[in-house]
Amino acid sequence: MIAKKVFPFVLCVCLLACSRVPLSGRRQLNMLPENTLIDMSLNSYRQFLSKTPPVANTTAADQIQRVGNKVSSAVVQYFSKMGNAKRIHDYKWEFNLVNDKTINAWCMPGGKVVVYSGLLPVTSDDAGLAYVMGHEIAHAVARHGNERMSQILLTQMGGLALQIALSEKSTETQAALLTAYGVGTTVGVILPFSRMHESEADRLGMVFMAMAGYQPAKAIETLERMQKATGKSGVPEFLSTHPSHANRINEAKAFLPQAEKYLK
Repeated sequence: MIAKKVFPFVLCVCLLACSRVPLSGRRQLNMLPENTLIDMSLNSYRQFLSKTPPVANTTAADQIQRVGNKVSSAVVQYFSKMGNAKRIHDYKWEFNLVNDKTINAWCMPGGKVVVYSGLLPVTSDDAGLAYVMGHEIAHAVARHGNERMSQILLTQMGGLALQIALSEKSTETQAALLTAYGVGTTVGVILPFSRMHESEADRLGMVFMAMAGYQPAKAIETLERMQKATGKSGVPEFLSTHPSHANRINEAKAFLPQAEKYLK
């Protein structure tokens, strides 16, 4: 009897939750209300920062704030211009640097971005950082985490249980949120986005940095530095399920003419 109820619910939600990723136009399934994810992620974000206090009043921390604000402002202006401001209406952008040698960065729903100090030698300058910021912001505005979490909850809990998970915001739901967004308080506690999501974020990241006035060709240089920093076989958290270094660089070079169209 329960199974008969679950299938119509899942089918109905799937029909209602299909949307398109901005710019790429790819169809995706986002079953969770974005404001629910933002509320839940804010708790996780605060818990993370309580255990890993952000760096403040340093040149590097100021750079994170400056570049992050510039890229996010350009994204907000673009969405407003395209009549899609509602998609990120509830975002309250924050950009923090944490002292951790891991080569990593992430962005929670609602615009909470964290960059690990280990990434800064790879980004090297404002343009390199803008690419990483654009990449992480892309994950959030493209709702990759929502898409992944929808899959996780459906697989683990089924349709009716999904309703319960969202209403109760259980421990399991919170764990799924952290899994979906690749957030961990220790090295290795991460389940990254799919290669499809990463490739999409790479392209959108180049577009977003261009919108902010940074040369998207600098993304290629950043990827080349990443390749040198991790070696041919080394893979940091930031690139855990990304396409290979060579493929990413080649794809960035191929996409460059499209990204340059968005330069201010």
